[in-house]
Amino acid sequence: MFPYPSGNLHIGHLRVYAISDVLARFKRMQGYDVLHPMGWDAFGLPAENAAIERGVDPASWTKHNIERMKEQLRSMSASFDWSREFMTCDPRFFKHTQRIFLLLHERGLAYQAKSLVNFDPVDKTVLANEQVDANGISWRSGAKVEKLLLKQWFLRITEFKEVLLKDLESLSRDNRWPERVLSMQRNWLGKSEGANIKFLVKSESPSDPNVRMVEVFTTRPDTLCGVQYLALSISHPIVTRLIATHPDVRAFVDNAHSLPADSKVGFLLPEVRAFNPLSLLNDMPDIVQQSLPVYVAPYVLEDYGGGAVMGVPGHDTRDHAFWRQNQSFSSVRQAIAPDGNDPNSQTSKMDIQDLTQPFVHRGILTALCGKFAGLGSVEASRRIIADLDRAGGLAKQAEKWRLRDWLISRQRYWGTPIPMIHCQKCGVVPVPVDQLPVELPKLDGDWFQGERGNPLEVAEEWINTTCPSCGGDARRDTDTMDTFMDSSWYFMRFADPHNNTQPFSPDRAAANLPVDVYIGGVEHAILHLLYARFISKFLATTSLWPAGGGSQNRGEPFLKLITQGMVHGKTFSDPRTGRFLKPEELDLSDLSKPRVAQTNEIPRISWEKMSKSKYNGVEPSECIRKYGADTVRAHILFQAPVSDVLEWEEERIVGIQRWFSRVWRLIAQAQHQSRTSSIPLPPVSSFTDAEARLWVRVQRTIDSVTKSLSTDYTLNTIISDLIKLTNDISSTTNMNPVIYYHAASALIRMMAPITPAFAEECWEQLHDLLGGDTPQCNVFERSIFHAPFPASDGYLSVLERRRQSCAVQENGKLRFAVEIAQPPDDLLGKENGKSLEEWVLNQIEKTEKGQTWFEKGKGKKWKRIVVARQGSTVNFVG
Repeated sequence: MFPYPSGNLHIGHLRVYAISDVLARFKRMQGYDVLHPMGWDAFGLPAENAAIERGVDPASWTKHNIERMKEQLRSMSASFDWSREFMTCDPRFFKHTQRIFLLLHERGLAYQAKSLVNFDPVDKTVLANEQVDANGISWRSGAKVEKLLLKQWFLRITEFKEVLLKDLESLSRDNRWPERVLSMQRNWLGKSEGANIKFLVKSESPSDPNVRMVEVFTTRPDTLCGVQYLALSISHPIVTRLIATHPDVRAFVDNAHSLPADSKVGFLLPEVRAFNPLSLLNDMPDIVQQSLPVYVAPYVLEDYGGGAVMGVPGHDTRDHAFWRQNQSFSSVRQAIAPDGNDPNSQTSKMDIQDLTQPFVHRGILTALCGKFAGLGSVEASRRIIADLDRAGGLAKQAEKWRLRDWLISRQRYWGTPIPMIHCQKCGVVPVPVDQLPVELPKLDGDWFQGERGNPLEVAEEWINTTCPSCGGDARRDTDTMDTFMDSSWYFMRFADPHNNTQPFSPDRAAANLPVDVYIGGVEHAILHLLYARFISKFLATTSLWPAGGGSQNRGEPFLKLITQGMVHGKTFSDPRTGRFLKPEELDLSDLSKPRVAQTNEIPRISWEKMSKSKYNGVEPSECIRKYGADTVRAHILFQAPVSDVLEWEEERIVGIQRWFSRVWRLIAQAQHQSRTSSIPLPPVSSFTDAEARLWVRVQRTIDSVTKSLSTDYTLNTIISDLIKLTNDISSTTNMNPVIYYHAASALIRMMAPITPAFAEECWEQLHDLLGGDTPQCNVFERSIFHAPFPASDGYLSVLERRRQSCAVQENGKLRFAVEIAQPPDDLLGKENGKSLEEWVLNQIEKTEKGQTWFEKGKGKKWKRIVVARQGSTVNFVG
């Protein structure tokens, strides 16, 4: 995922881009044509707010940051294709964002409507539902979000809800996308199957004798007999009507906007009662026919289930909490009992049981449910819906979705202008394509002096224009687009970044899309990734990407998704006050035993998300300057699996430095030995046992590393494998110099994607490229990245057959097992038993376990030694 240009890379950036660079370099060495581009998510509130704080133009501030971050990215040895670079605030890019908006508008998928929206009073802009947390707090400013009725632009993402849900199945195959992300998207799409049920609501006021029907949606029709109240949203028509005549209702609704979204506070509406629709059926108990209280409750959503909820305290956790808070002295009814229980055994008094906890599972309906008692939940739901439908259409099977259309209007300056014109005569008219881009006006520098809100609303020269339809006076739309609109398609632009007439050509899209591997944080699972899927699927229905990646891909944007974990920093706090400590307040002379400088106390140590307030941040540029880019890259990949949280411990980086030193010595030795050697690998039949063992390790490492880079993405284990191989090569003595050379060559070529500069140095040293004209210069390319990534040579199984396990027994009891060479064929005949015994004992004695065994048993006499199964079992009989 491309970065937002905040001005400085953080260690999380370094992690994600190290991962992408490793995979890009690996694929290139395998012979693939790799597209590894970079760009900038440059629009948005943070840039505008930062510009206001500094009194500068956000364009200037953003471009300055991009140059700084570009330097930092280059310092980490990343192999980005800078020829494809762009920034989303460039009119040459957002011209095409506006074109995509117009394509959506032509299809009726972009529309303007009045809606109760989330308004951030600090940033003075509207937020999408996805940008507000469960407590009603803005994800950007941290302010309590207000609800305002405004006319806004929406994208009809709900038209794609079925395919967005269904195609998650294909993304789950072969672990293409992490299950955690898939689950988050399923939950956000939120498909629920159930029934729409109508409740009768009567006013007890003589001035309003009307009976109204209030429709609710429920996924549990089987719990209908357990309904004990009805709850309405604060904007429900019944509530709106009561506000006009009841000041106390108005006061509650006015205050409700400040309550958290999960508040269980309710207000009992006066002069209003509801009736369970089951009361209209025959053979229903009296308790079901009693009237129900009606509340206005902030937790009820206006746009879900008609803005009304049936409250079932006995079988819903939220309803139970609401009932306990608002009817603390009233009992809770049980309409469902666990499956297998006798429903009549608990119902001598109409099963009014005071439940301390709700029973939320499906089960058997109790006697409270009259003629439905004894039925299982599934069958009861079916019959209840059918009976209510026959009783006057009081129930219908239905489905509901949590997903709502995407609100893209933002009342801020620094974003893509919405290309629509408002004409009093013609209405809302799209800007003609040949007049794109609609650029932002240049603002007087004085405006960026602590102002908030939308300056476009007062940029009269920019606002006033002519109507494309009638030529009369008209005004531009002053909203800009949500920046997620830019990031919903930017990856497609990389396929054709210099196309001035189209977002990208169909040919380039067919050749380069979908993205093979996409890497980013799991925090983008709903916002960015869901919007990207929507826009990608939409564009697959247009002439821009008619192939859509093929019939199996169905317009999905990313074949493989890798979500990297966050990077946490070591955090020190005062053991007495809990105050976070600055580095200068600590005595770190002994890193293993840090102390509070003033008191010499041991500080509390924790691992937390890096932040300035906790003084636990790490400056990547400083780390790279201090240790070198390759050392930092290897360290950050080695410390934790890609998807896990990485706890940054700088003191452990010394382990990577020591590994590099061992590799450098190994390469120097290989270069010295291979000066006079021929390059081809000798026949494996000529390998000694030590050489065979080493080459088996080389081949196994190649297989393991290739798998980790191709399918598992367990990059931390790659470092482990390469360190082990380094040790194996270094510890193997008296080796054919050509085999030594090939082992060293394979090692540094496997290191190359992770440590590109160091591997390049080793490559030059190995082939004496710095020393001038050598025979090897004619054989190998001058760069390691022109050499192929090592591949298995097919000899692994042959060499493994040369080794076998040997079980060493004492009087028939196993003492230990070792790996030895297979006996030569000429020792396997019966006539060579004594020779085979001597040969096997000699092999065992060469092993560490064998040496220990014989040392302990020195001087011990054995009656006989039995060698069986062609040397795979040896029994010492005393």
